[in-house]
Amino acid sequence: MEKFPPNDSSWIDRELAASKFKDKRLGARLRRMVTQLDRAVGEPIPLACADWANTKAAYRFLSNENVGEGQILAGHFISTRDRIRAADGPILIIQDTTEFVFKRPRPEEIGALTYAPNKRNRDRLLTLHTVCGLLMHSSLAITTEGLPLGMTAIKFWTRSKFKKTRALKRHINPTHVPIEKKESFRWLANMRQSLELVGDPERCIHVGDRENDIYEFFCAAQESDSKFLVRACVDRLAGDGDHTIEDEMAEVPVRGRHIVEIRTKTGEVEQASVQLRYKRIHVLPPIGKKKRYPSLVLTVIHAEEREPPPHRAAVVWKLITNLDVRSAKEAIEKLHWYALRWKIEVFHNILKSGCKAEEAKLRTAERLVNLIAIFCLLSWRIFWTTMLNRVAPEGPPEIAFTADEIRILSLAVKQSAATRASKPMLSFYLMKVARLGGYLARSHDPPPGNKIMWRGWSRLADIKYGAEIAAAYG
Repeated sequence: MEKFPPNDSSWIDRELAASKFKDKRLGARLRRMVTQLDRAVGEPIPLACADWANTKAAYRFLSNENVGEGQILAGHFISTRDRIRAADGPILIIQDTTEFVFKRPRPEEIGALTYAPNKRNRDRLLTLHTVCGLLMHSSLAITTEGLPLGMTAIKFWTRSKFKKTRALKRHINPTHVPIEKKESFRWLANMRQSLELVGDPERCIHVGDRENDIYEFFCAAQESDSKFLVRACVDRLAGDGDHTIEDEMAEVPVRGRHIVEIRTKTGEVEQASVQLRYKRIHVLPPIGKKKRYPSLVLTVIHAEEREPPPHRAAVVWKLITNLDVRSAKEAIEKLHWYALRWKIEVFHNILKSGCKAEEAKLRTAERLVNLIAIFCLLSWRIFWTTMLNRVAPEGPPEIAFTADEIRILSLAVKQSAATRASKPMLSFYLMKVARLGGYLARSHDPPPGNKIMWRGWSRLADIKYGAEIAAAYG
């Protein structure tokens, strides 16, 4: 990160530089919209745009048939690739799906997620209503220190029907259905899009939760020379097919112990002591897929808490990977990498709580997708600067700030004489942003979080806007 070239271009210019439209006016409008929404994170479009002309232009942009999420995020994808190339070591590509729920009188205009209980009718039977919304499956690239480098792939969709799906499973074995015809194909599609973007598969480690325990995904990662680290959900056949992974792991002795920190349902942080077991196992494909996919030699890691306290369930992590694990230290490293999967949950939380994506009043799925794509840019930048303060505090300020922003922060937020005498680092200015967002910066306070940072960035944007107006009118 120390080699990042200084520049006076804004982050918006850098992230949108490669976003190309047939009509240049659409590119200009996108830049203006991102600038306006960046000044008012979480506020409605009319408030962010400030007048009817800009609000109307924003709505026209979002509804333009020549605008899509791919074009909006194209520049960000290229910038993510550049940041990956500038970083050292392996890169974790974390995948996950999130839902955006909207309240609409006509759900069909946007799409459906599922059915949910509504109320009981006269016969005391529960009636169902369609839950309106969108699904987004995203891939986030982060370093092994936890610094988010940007998105590498994204997919939006809605579900159109749910009738008789459970009954259908009784008549059709899901393992006989090609992966390309399943909703779970999104995991493979995002992996392939990410690898095509990065161009260096050997550095990529694809991390997913139990929903990502897909045999086709494992084979695709092997064929592409990349790695995966997935939380196991299925007890697959192993060896010669006369036993399962669980049977084989039950005979593996404990190879070490590790202390992990967990957060309880009440928000308290506790420590748990887990036993580590790991083994290289010959894993077979599902019975219905034996003719299409080969067997694989994979590493299975089990981290289990044997004596949990009575107020919570035991910590049990069962991971499957094609990475080599030869020692307890390497097993602990893989546990740490999987724990970083939580970063994408934080990213999705910023989208919903910070940008308030689910409060958007747009009436069609296409418009909502375009708006959420813009929110992805804002959410990543908030998350990136929050983690920069923890991962690379000694970097140059130019990584995240323009020269104008540095000058404004130096004037707007007081600094001590000792700091003025030394050359300020990146963390110095990030803490100033946090203080604009309400951070007290006391010695015992934890590092500022995303909510504090997005408040600070919004206030800094207002101050910059005021400075521009003052300069324009002398």
